[in-house]
Amino acid sequence: MSYTPVAADVAKLRNQTGAGMMDCKKALVEAEGDFEKAVDILRKKGQKVAANRADRESTEGAVIARVNEDNTLGAVISLNCETDFVAKNEAFVELAYELAEMAIFAATKEELLATDFHGITVAEKLVEQTGVIGEKIEIGSFERIQGAFLGAYIHAGNKIAAITSLSAKVDGAEEAAKAVSMQVAAMNPIALDETAVSQETIDRELEIERHKLTEEGKPANIIDNILKGKMQRFYKDNTLVHQDFIKDGSISVADYVKSVNADLKVTGFVRVSL
Repeated sequence: MSYTPVAADVAKLRNQTGAGMMDCKKALVEAEGDFEKAVDILRKKGQKVAANRADRESTEGAVIARVNEDNTLGAVISLNCETDFVAKNEAFVELAYELAEMAIFAATKEELLATDFHGITVAEKLVEQTGVIGEKIEIGSFERIQGAFLGAYIHAGNKIAAITSLSAKVDGAEEAAKAVSMQVAAMNPIALDETAVSQETIDRELEIERHKLTEEGKPANIIDNILKGKMQRFYKDNTLVHQDFIKDGSISVADYVKSVNADLKVTGFVRVSL
């Protein structure tokens, strides 16, 4: 006599795995009512789908930033998928939030993937969800930050997120950290300040500007002086603390933070975008 699953068991399996109702019913029938075996059947299905979609592009997804309760540790991750339709799915975004919370306490992406997720690893959960959704799902970017006080910002649509570190927990720090994180998300600075810009970037910029000035026929003896001014402009446009503050273009980001507290400084940031 063939086994017919009851609705309660199908619902229980669906809640645990996120798989569709019909997939859960088929898995229970194949497992002859053995719940754990049915879970394994669904996971194997996920592995098969994951293998078939391994070469697919997972350029859509959700970027989520989270910080711990005392605002001293934070992480930004992207949970990637293949289509915007899946990226906007409520369950997918909820999973991204849960993984971002776990990422706060993982030193690396590899450590996060090996972390326990309700009895299986995160890596196994992603394979399982690949089978459930039918798209390649993976953690793309992983950034972690710590500091005296952190604030996060997630742009509408979950395509960009950032976390900023401030030098101290002071009155107004929460609003300031969020505002500067919004700046980071919008303006995509290459570094905190000029001292954090790589020599490779500086050399490339100098080479480009020197070539332009030479092509314009500027005399060699004044090019170096012009380049100093060009680089100052480059730092102003591209480093966080020197950028014009997006909420008030008459002041820099550093000046804005000082207006909150005279001793307050931006000490770091991380940003992830799809």
